[in-house]
Amino acid sequence: MKLEDALKEKILIADGAMGTLLYSYGTDQCFEELNISQAEHIQQIHSAYIEAGADVIQTNTYGGNYLKLERYGLQDHVKEINSAAVKNAKTAAGESTHVLGTIGGIRSIRPQSIELEEIKRTFREQLYCLLLEGVDGLLLETYYDLEELSTVVQIARKATDLPIIAQVSLQEIGVLQDGTSVGAALKQLEELGANGVGINCRQGPYHMLRSLEGVPLPKHAFLSSYPNASLPSFTDGGLQYNNNPEYFGEVAKSFQAQGVRLLGGCCGTTPDHTRAFSNALKGAVPVTEKKIREPESKIEVRSRAIDLPESLPSIVASRPSVVVELDPPKKLNTEAFMRGAKALTEAGADAITLADNSLASPRVSNESLGHLIKEKIGARPLVHITCRDRNLIGLQSHLMGLHTLGLHDLLAVTGDPTKVGDFPGATSVYDVSSFELIEMISQLNRGVSMSGKDLGESTSFSIGAAFNPHVRSVERAVLRMEKKIAAGADYFMSQPVFSQEKLLEVYEHTKHIEKPMYIGLMPLTGSRNAEFLHNEVPGIKLSDEVRERMAKVSGDKEQSAKEGIAITKSLIDAALDLFNGIYLITPFMRYEVTAELTKYANKQAAKRAGGIHNVSNIIH
Repeated sequence: MKLEDALKEKILIADGAMGTLLYSYGTDQCFEELNISQAEHIQQIHSAYIEAGADVIQTNTYGGNYLKLERYGLQDHVKEINSAAVKNAKTAAGESTHVLGTIGGIRSIRPQSIELEEIKRTFREQLYCLLLEGVDGLLLETYYDLEELSTVVQIARKATDLPIIAQVSLQEIGVLQDGTSVGAALKQLEELGANGVGINCRQGPYHMLRSLEGVPLPKHAFLSSYPNASLPSFTDGGLQYNNNPEYFGEVAKSFQAQGVRLLGGCCGTTPDHTRAFSNALKGAVPVTEKKIREPESKIEVRSRAIDLPESLPSIVASRPSVVVELDPPKKLNTEAFMRGAKALTEAGADAITLADNSLASPRVSNESLGHLIKEKIGARPLVHITCRDRNLIGLQSHLMGLHTLGLHDLLAVTGDPTKVGDFPGATSVYDVSSFELIEMISQLNRGVSMSGKDLGESTSFSIGAAFNPHVRSVERAVLRMEKKIAAGADYFMSQPVFSQEKLLEVYEHTKHIEKPMYIGLMPLTGSRNAEFLHNEVPGIKLSDEVRERMAKVSGDKEQSAKEGIAITKSLIDAALDLFNGIYLITPFMRYEVTAELTKYANKQAAKRAGGIHNVSNIIH
């Protein structure tokens, strides 16, 4: 009997985890490669699941695509590995067991980690390998990103008439990480042509059943569910799951009641779990009606935007604006920092920007100092957030804390790697890129957590993004700007610029960008400072003219400071003809210098009332 016909008549039991068993046997390498080097071993695992009662098994090809095999140097063996996997499964299955060709999600919890075009290419390559070997259907599993899964379902539907089972993975009960309800996601997948839609991985039976309670029976497709054995624990350097097959037998009827017609297992499950499902549902028939649990009353998402002053993007879009960076101190005494923040605020800075452990060196947290300068001196803090120091949990917690403290102005940046800082052995986290961090902050502004959960209140962050003009191709840097705008960036702050020619180049390449820009300017303190910045700091380049001017006064501290200020003032004059935003970076806590430059910039801006750009001043 064909798979699609069998699913119309009865509940089919699927197999469980492959990787869990391989890992328990001491295998710690590419599981997909074992289809070739240990084919008999893989066939034995398939046979164990079939003996336990599985009607359907899946090929050992979850990570059998170019991108995942590349980690092991096996990217050129996609066809060989997938072909061997299907042959192993079919050898074990014989005539009575259905074989699903498995293709796993690529993006995982990072929506923008892989470009969609690369996913399409990678998916097609693996898909055709599986189809050529004659699988009975396709299992698309562990997709956190609905855009990715919707895309590959459409590709698969055009390529074959075989049954397609499409499964999403949830971090929260009932919702995907972008806030889409699981019911809406499964309906979308059904409409795109999936024959089976469901949930797998991440959740154990309890949470998965709760997620399914609000999902109606599909009109044309069927429901599937592959729960994990339990929530995992971290023991002896690895994830461990409870060995609870009897519990699976107890909850099997509940999955039947929710309309599930294909029931298998994911992480932590073994043939014993499959046997428990099979024994409990022997002879059971699928339900054709189910009572949908009404969703819990949704908390009304409130916004605190009414309590906010005018946003920075609004300010810089309407008039010249100056923000000044003042690094948090490396030592616990904050008196000098507070004096500097007060001086800069009195000089007319619209915001004090606070780096997040710049150059990967630990400092007093910018969150605490932002709160202090807001409460004690009435300054407006602009808090930088890096992807380097916090995992997803820490990032969301940090952002929720900033919102609670009323710190609403952010700059989302990647962050310097730990190797450049005081603790080169520390771990750089980078759970997300700057693009994904921007997207996640935007999601919080919609009242939705990073895992898709309703926060009950929307944040009101203005999202700044970094722009680096010191690259070989400014055009590519502008493309990154546009990508950040698509992710939700409200304005940009550039790396420091040290020549009028670079200012004009940036203007010409970004003048079509509608989001406002704060152009970075940093007063030099001496020739050694100039050479260090030019030669050793990533993302900063000085012109030969500027380096020569600083070299001429080398050794004279007073003249060096004056020359650095003079250079920056000339750049302020040029920048104000092109940009509304000036971003001054304080060198070595010398806030007197940036306070003077802030006053100068505001004075020059007042002379340019009306914000008329006079590009000819630079050109000529």
